[in-house]
Amino acid sequence: MEINKRIYLDNATTTRVDDEVIKEMELYYREIYGVPSSIFSHKDGLLAKEAVERVRENISKKLNKKEGEIIFTSGGTEGNNLILKGVAYKNQDKGKHIITSPIEHLSILNVVKNLEREGFNISYVPVDDYGFVNLDDLKKMIRKDTILISIQHINQEVGTVQEIEEIGKIAKENGVLFHTDSSLGFPYFDVDLEKMNIDFLTITPHKFYGPKGVGAIYVRDLNKIKPIFNGGYNEFNIRPGTENVPQIVGFGKAVEIFNKEDIKKIEKLKRYLLGKIVKEIEDIRINSPIEKSHPGILNITFFYIEGESIVLRMDMLGVSLITGSACFSKSLEASHVLLAMGLSHEIAHGSIRFSLSKYNNKDEIDYVVKSLKDTVKILRDLSPLKRGN
Repeated sequence: MEINKRIYLDNATTTRVDDEVIKEMELYYREIYGVPSSIFSHKDGLLAKEAVERVRENISKKLNKKEGEIIFTSGGTEGNNLILKGVAYKNQDKGKHIITSPIEHLSILNVVKNLEREGFNISYVPVDDYGFVNLDDLKKMIRKDTILISIQHINQEVGTVQEIEEIGKIAKENGVLFHTDSSLGFPYFDVDLEKMNIDFLTITPHKFYGPKGVGAIYVRDLNKIKPIFNGGYNEFNIRPGTENVPQIVGFGKAVEIFNKEDIKKIEKLKRYLLGKIVKEIEDIRINSPIEKSHPGILNITFFYIEGESIVLRMDMLGVSLITGSACFSKSLEASHVLLAMGLSHEIAHGSIRFSLSKYNNKDEIDYVVKSLKDTVKILRDLSPLKRGN
């Protein structure tokens, strides 16, 4: 079997933008290109403002927002910075203790490391061998000076879906603010801000066929967060700067057209991929949970060889994959996620993440597995680890 185009299986990093999204955005690049802050000056500003508010309202409805505000950002990383730093600085007179997990995205982990250098206390609630947070440990970690719990909705490397509603309940019962990074959760999974007791939320559309360079945060109480940027009065004084109207409109369109039927297709493809790999290739470890997992994310370790070697050879064969070490950290360090799950450096280094989208198909999966089987055999034949056994 031959495939005449590249096969992209790195959709947990970013997805192709849907054609309908691009079409919707074009109008706001070519014709309606005023900025919302010009609302009191001319009609072009008013039209831009109306577009932004329309998207804000539609996202609010999807999230069952009863109070608080949706604030547009440049993406998930900025959103996480705004929330964690803003909450820490605003509430430090009440306490300096923050709880998170060791498998968070680097835009969380690097922020809390920086806060720790500034005098905040950080606790990391442990996870099991599939990345699930231990809720009993979380309860025990809460102190009188705990001001924030930040636990991601879905893990970016193995796809683990956390018990967000339970975590939100624990936070509320203890009077602690709760943030979840749902960059890979919404809208694949329903997010109900009220039911889940979420005080702060991070979302971004380029994970579900929307544009890059835009995102949003939810803030239940603006009095609980301190702005970390200085500038104008845009976005409730939390995120100053000219709103990226075309990207916001694209964000809204991606939310509007997201089809839950596509999730079934993606999950079916993932199970097909997993089944073929298990059947065709020996000596592997499935690092992703089979249940309570993102429909499109599958992380597997191939023993005796390094993930970087697999990625490079598969790339030459026209397949885009990612490994949990070099590609995530831009170093040769093993994945912090897999290490936190209790895996050894050797197993972590041999991990590959497959992440699928609605644009993938069965023929592509057949080609990927055939190419992967050949690649693994070639690399294992060269591996001193395999020969030494």
